[in-house]
Amino acid sequence: MVRHPSPATCAVRQSLVGEISWRPVAEISGFDAIILGLVQGLTEFLPVSSSAHLRIVGELMGGDPGAAFTAITQLGTETAVLLYFRHDIKRIVLAWWYALRGRYGTDLRSRLGAPQGQVPDHDALMAWFIAAGSVPIVVLGLLFQDSIEHTFRNLWLVVVTLAVFALVLGWADKVGRHSRPLEELTVRDAVKFGFWQALALVPGVSRSGGTITGGLLMGYTREAAARYSFLLAIPAVFGSGLYQLAKSVDDFGTAGTPGFGATLLATLVAFVVGYLVIIAFLKIVSTFSYRPFVYYRLGLAALVVVLLLTGAVDAMPAADVTAG
Repeated sequence: MVRHPSPATCAVRQSLVGEISWRPVAEISGFDAIILGLVQGLTEFLPVSSSAHLRIVGELMGGDPGAAFTAITQLGTETAVLLYFRHDIKRIVLAWWYALRGRYGTDLRSRLGAPQGQVPDHDALMAWFIAAGSVPIVVLGLLFQDSIEHTFRNLWLVVVTLAVFALVLGWADKVGRHSRPLEELTVRDAVKFGFWQALALVPGVSRSGGTITGGLLMGYTREAAARYSFLLAIPAVFGSGLYQLAKSVDDFGTAGTPGFGATLLATLVAFVVGYLVIIAFLKIVSTFSYRPFVYYRLGLAALVVVLLLTGAVDAMPAADVTAG
């Protein structure tokens, strides 16, 4: 996957023992893009961490495709969410707009969708809950942007997060009451969901895994936690993906970076595969426990340890060399 860029685009990495070595940043062929798109589509909605899989698979193929590539390809899977939940999203947006315009009254509670003495409009409230739940990942994403793009992509850290959050997910699935429907969501719970989602800024945690774990610990059903996880991810993933796309426009096609064509191809593949995974996943969570995902995460963590110890992959991804 890695071609040889000019010296100006070479990257330096710092190993765990302090050794400095030089390696090129990953460039991506059409075949590589299809593989990475498949990985993104298959893993984005499962509680196994798509960013960790892209990091691991990219390293096995010759080099880390980078945080920007990961964020942009997530636009494909999130577009699949828009398509699958299009009726829910339309209903939520319209209910929010009509409530804001004064359908239930002109006081604050009514405009928010919870008029005094009347049944709350859960769709209108859901729009506010999604907004409130998106705040943590926006704030923390901006605060830790540099670490997200570099430090957090250390595969040893990925091993730890894969294993630890596998155990947390398994524990939450076991002790959770699984009784609260999504209609019982409150703004406080929405913010809690948001902090669980923000943990996924570290590869290996999993965006869906984090929010689903949080939902289970708060007593929500598996299906309710999963559905809110899908809806909550929309602003965060689109915001991150479009931001990275804007940042990367001038870099597409330069040596040592994923080209626009390869990135677009991976994104399209991720969209198609992701849509199919949504259908299957929502059927699975309404019937089975998350135990298979717990075992998978632990097994993947063990595999990465072996790959690291044998030198098959590098712990740190390539990073651009800055002048001066």
